[in-house]
Amino acid sequence: MPPDRDVHAFDVRAPEYERGRIGSFHRDIADRTIALTQATAPGARRILDVGCGTGYLLRELARLLPAATDLQGVDAAPGMVRAAREAAPADPRLTFTEGFVEKLPFLARSFDLVVSTTSFDHWADQQRGLRECARVLTPGGQLVLTDLFSLWLIPTLVTSHRGRAQTLRRATRLVRAAGFRSIRWHRIYTILLRTVTATIPVEGAASDLGASS
Repeated sequence: MPPDRDVHAFDVRAPEYERGRIGSFHRDIADRTIALTQATAPGARRILDVGCGTGYLLRELARLLPAATDLQGVDAAPGMVRAAREAAPADPRLTFTEGFVEKLPFLARSFDLVVSTTSFDHWADQQRGLRECARVLTPGGQLVLTDLFSLWLIPTLVTSHRGRAQTLRRATRLVRAAGFRSIRWHRIYTILLRTVTATIPVEGAASDLGASS
């Protein structure tokens, strides 16, 4: 496994991940991201959660979207995948798989929505991961990605997070280079947590680079 991932740490945390104050914080972020997905991709039926953790976000989407036909979660930490499977209700639409975002174990054009919350900063190759997200999306499919993006994080880019995309400008460049268009930023939680929404263009359709909201 790539050395800069925290896979082992997430394995250890998996049994307690949804509990306590930290668990409440993660659920709050997931709930806010879910609200945004319902606003930007209300008709999504085939959904992939990248860095799904214990599966809370997908369980909620399964409850809120009875018309959804396929809700898949992928995570690099085996402990998280086990916890997600154990917590999942008896719903055949829910599936959880161990895997890395840089090589997603899914066919091209398998989903119409890819969502990710507080996972992006742990990707070993953020550009390659975004390209994989684009590959598995259908034309017109939506990306909804929430993580830490702020100018306040610039000092970390020359120390522990060298080369990472932790500002809107850097992340926008990567998202656009992966093939996404209609890129828009949303403030989701405090001044640090932002969500980017973006679309895989339909061939021949016009696209734009939107502003923050």
